[in-house]
Amino acid sequence: MKISFVNTDVEALCKQSKLAIRKLGALSGKKLQLRLTELFNAENVTELVAGRPHPLVGDKRGGFAVDLHSGDRLVFRSTKQPPPAKTDGSIDWVQVTDVTIVELGDYHD
Repeated sequence: MKISFVNTDVEALCKQSKLAIRKLGALSGKKLQLRLTELFNAENVTELVAGRPHPLVGDKRGGFAVDLHSGDRLVFRSTKQPPPAKTDGSIDWVQVTDVTIVELGDYHD
């Protein structure tokens, strides 16, 4: 998949492992690198299997998350807006091959 970033701060966390470890902690920082590799190697979102991949609901609707460590998540959305949709109006994640990382950390706080 093609990966882009919502801003330079998120991009720095994803591209600088020492910064990610300092900001997210050792375990989440290391998991972040694994999840980014998995994203890069997947052809579409539905190929993700590690990190309990799941679409988000509520005020995060339209996003998708994978677990890092503890409450930390890597959150992304389809770069194409509006995203590809199924006939029922939900996002067709099979067709999402280009994602934008929008958040890293615990969005439950």
